Amino acid sequence: MKIAVLADIHSNYVALEECLSYALSHNADTFFFLGDYAGELAYPERTMQILYGMRGKYDCYFIRGNKEEYWLNYRKNGEKGWRDKDSTSGMLLYAYHRLTSKDLDFYENMPIAMEVNMQGMPPVTICHGSPEKVNEKLLPENEQTEAVMDNANTDVIICGHTHIQGKIQHNGRCVLNPGSVGISFLSGGKAQFMLLDGKEGRWQEEFVSLDYDREKVLCQMQEEGLYEHAPCWSRITERIIRGEAITHGRVLNSAMALCREDTGECNWPDVPEKYFEKALELA
Repeated sequence: MKIAVLADIHSNYVALEECLSYALSHNADTFFFLGDYAGELAYPERTMQILYGMRGKYDCYFIRGNKEEYWLNYRKNGEKGWRDKDSTSGMLLYAYHRLTSKDLDFYENMPIAMEVNMQGMPPVTICHGSPEKVNEKLLPENEQTEAVMDNANTDVIICGHTHIQGKIQHNGRCVLNPGSVGISFLSGGKAQFMLLDGKEGRWQEEFVSLDYDREKVLCQMQEEGLYEHAPCWSRITERIIRGEAITHGRVLNSAMALCREDTGECNWPDVPEKYFEKALELA
């Protein structure tokens, strides 16, 4: 039994194809997909087509990420509050307009966490952020992470969201994060995922990092006009793909801090572009 665990694809279907090819060539027969399927990059519909194809051929488990929740809430709330040509919400809007009702309904039916039982193996909990919160980050050497682990129903939690590959151990339990397929942090721009092998009643993880055609992905950002839809956001994305140690969250937080310092308040998604520009200069 071998499971491929893939998280945070963010529309990077080129990296996804590379990861799936590797997993299948290494005899993976089951797939855990841990959310954030679209966003940040061009042609989200191509990622969704691949996922639907996988679901038709293999044993697949799908978890909802925070990106999926953004789009579902946007639909539910009357499609209000987001703007094109805006680094805070422009990419969300770009992806939303390319997702179909089928895609959104697919997301709607996904759980935010699931306990998976494989015959003869210890159960595992799969989630995007944490078993209770879709946008919670399980980080090493963190008291809240340890509390989540202590309260979990299984000894193994498999999550994404941080975009950082790794393993956290605490009181005989562990958190496994496969990293990000599409926009991985601290990886030198590589696509990352994890293989989980069940042997003699124990899980054994293998973290995988792969090169892929990054220039193709960056060219598609240009041809789809992503630098116009979300100017600074897309420049951050490009720098991450090129292997720089920068994150969207860090720049967003800096932009909001600059906005509050200048105006006295700042509420997402209303972050003027000039503060993103300044934050990106300082990053």
